[in-house]
Amino acid sequence: MDKDPVLHGRIIAAHGRHYTVELPDGSLRKCFPRGKKAGAVVGDRVSISPQGDQEGAIDQILERRNLLYRSDDIRTKQFAANVDQLLIVVAPEPLFSDDLLGRALVAAHSADIAPIIVLNKIDLEASLPRARERLAMLSKADVRVIETCATEPEQVHATLGPLLHGRSSLLLGQSGMGKSTLLNVLVPQAQAHTQEHSQALGTGKHTTTSTRLYHLPGGGELIDSPGFQAFGLYHLNATEIEQGFPEFRAGVEHCRFYNCTHRHEPGCGVLAALARGEIPVERHELYKRILAENEAQGRY
Repeated sequence: MDKDPVLHGRIIAAHGRHYTVELPDGSLRKCFPRGKKAGAVVGDRVSISPQGDQEGAIDQILERRNLLYRSDDIRTKQFAANVDQLLIVVAPEPLFSDDLLGRALVAAHSADIAPIIVLNKIDLEASLPRARERLAMLSKADVRVIETCATEPEQVHATLGPLLHGRSSLLLGQSGMGKSTLLNVLVPQAQAHTQEHSQALGTGKHTTTSTRLYHLPGGGELIDSPGFQAFGLYHLNATEIEQGFPEFRAGVEHCRFYNCTHRHEPGCGVLAALARGEIPVERHELYKRILAENEAQGRY
């Protein structure tokens, strides 16, 4: 009896140890990892062994271009793999966290993923100036900020459409920023998927509980992920943390010591740039906080 052929596909949905793999012909299979360890994420290209007509076993995760994830002292949360750009959704209300936003940017830079901040709900004119002021300091980190309003579909398509075309983009944000509303404007069928999932679980919630990849009508892919209220970076070493702050680069070149931590060393180019006002104090404080957290965990 001939052995079933190995198939190649891409994971487009993940919920626990259940994965939906899309094959090149567009067909879908429910797949499970072999053994106890999962490790696969949405966006991964995998090889699978068919099991029946609709299921399969994940044999191998093919080489990744990148992987975005967060980690704390308890567990690791993987978001997605093989991503071109990260869209971090924030809003004037409810108040977004500068700390969480900064950590997401560090994770993106360290994984070589281009971050873009999407300032949603710009119709909230009373609180908009404060939000813009808080985001202004990130211009020195070469982070692009796009403004839009999820309740104005034409505006969403005009501002985000060109950025998403032909790319694989991950949508990320704290709860309450309007991420799901943006997704439903960009990918109308996403709402149907969310409702089906809620009914299957016997709940009425329409918030994202799992990660899923959607094909955009005009080309490209948009990956939706659950909202987050914490963003640990314990998986990064000191060099990777430094790389997460691109505004440090020019200063690093002038550091006297090759192993400078940019906190107290004499002749530190980063501290000199900080003193000249070229690096925002808040950004340097975040850098020191992340570094101290990882040192306290004995990560390096």
